[in-house]
Amino acid sequence: MNRTTLSLIAGVTALAAVTGFAALNGPDAAGAGPAKAAAQLPVERTTLVCPAPSSSDIADTSYTSFTPVTKGTDSAGKAQLQAATEESGTATGSTPGTGTGKGKAGGAKKKAPKPVLDPKAPGTPASGDTSGADAPALIGTADGRFAPGWTMQATTEVAAGTGRGLLGVDCTAPDTEFWFPGASTAADRSDYVHLTNPDDSAAVVDIELYGKDGAVKSTVGEGITVAPHSSEPVLLSTLADAPQQDLTVHVIVRSGRVGAAVQALDAKLGGDWLAASTDPAGSLVLPGIPKDATAVRLIAFTPADSDADLRVRLASPSGLITPAGHETVHIKGGMTTAVDLGDVTRGEAGSLVLTPTSQSVPVVAAVRVLRGKAGDQETAFIPATAPVETRATSAGNGAKDATLSLTAPTATAEVRVTASAGSQGGTAVSKTYTIKAGTTQDIAPPVPSGLKGTYALTVERLSGGPVYGSRTLTATKEGVPGFTVQNLPDDRGTVAVPQADQDLSILQR
Repeated sequence: MNRTTLSLIAGVTALAAVTGFAALNGPDAAGAGPAKAAAQLPVERTTLVCPAPSSSDIADTSYTSFTPVTKGTDSAGKAQLQAATEESGTATGSTPGTGTGKGKAGGAKKKAPKPVLDPKAPGTPASGDTSGADAPALIGTADGRFAPGWTMQATTEVAAGTGRGLLGVDCTAPDTEFWFPGASTAADRSDYVHLTNPDDSAAVVDIELYGKDGAVKSTVGEGITVAPHSSEPVLLSTLADAPQQDLTVHVIVRSGRVGAAVQALDAKLGGDWLAASTDPAGSLVLPGIPKDATAVRLIAFTPADSDADLRVRLASPSGLITPAGHETVHIKGGMTTAVDLGDVTRGEAGSLVLTPTSQSVPVVAAVRVLRGKAGDQETAFIPATAPVETRATSAGNGAKDATLSLTAPTATAEVRVTASAGSQGGTAVSKTYTIKAGTTQDIAPPVPSGLKGTYALTVERLSGGPVYGSRTLTATKEGVPGFTVQNLPDDRGTVAVPQADQDLSILQR
């Protein structure tokens, strides 16, 4: 084969290799082309997982799905939910991960169950209900116009028994690492970490526990296999030899990815879902402690070898204040520290702001909040969260049961709050708020005009400093003040896509 033929083949091969290739910020012929900023474009696909809501026969669960309207999305797309057991059910002989729903054992055909809910269009919530102890974990996917900012809320009411009260959880995106300060294996607690695998291959997970004396020695939590399209609840007390009042749970995924959440159930104090804390950081914000909280317990942990000393402040409606007797908290490296702050809010809305006193050491944290009087108390958890960078959404709000709590710990910020149309009717409304530096503002959110059903709240940061937020739902029954709190991290509905230009000069190299 001669040199001309080889050159031609090489050129054709190079051209095929660079089809669709783009040189990021490629210079012009003179090498003086200016760098171009990345464009923020809507995400095209979102996956969410919802843990099984309850093991109680008297549990009633409502689901709400919502996608805010996002400019620049395609007109096509859909959002759908499937039971986490749907594609791995051995009763019908279905093949895990095929997604066909067709069984092969005895020629049986698996009948797809009716969807819990059926989202129709962005901007309007879709809702559905289920009851009893057999409600499965759910795996959801949204693409096209349904993907950017897709939010799912599961809210469960349990009238009696361990963990009775109002339990709420945001369905979360799968990931490879989670931190849960605030779990427990105490005698009155039954805490489960729910692991849900949305993918076609098995995930392998390690669960580590850290108490007041450091790591809890156990091999039971190592190498837990979560089958494809399935969910595994793991009782934390089976991973520890002795009860511990305050624990930090660390979920590490060796292979694959999972969604994870801790269901914390107390025999006397009700229960709720404990969502993951934001990644370990030197400074943390825990937003939205209810103004009528009767007890607040801070649980913190540092994975670092060195100790952490944090300054504790409360962002109140009037500004940052230091709780008397709780000016600082010392956290030993690798150990979980718990501090009872009592009724720290003293009848006013508040958010905890934790900052290093000197050297910055990464920390995770959450608070357990109690409302009500002895004998009629209910529990909720507020983990540290990330700020609303652009937009955050909270679904499943009723006409009178929701409170929005926003804090701007460092600088004044302006936000726009939009109440969506109702799931069964109503017209969206918006209102703008100014959150002063160092304060927390409890907002009775705007309600859609002509509301029927539930609605979603979308918070957009318009200007100013970082904003942190949470949403509280309440439902008092038989004198027990049921409540649940969900944080409002940024919905990550857009992604930075670098400016790209074709670079055919590679053919000359």
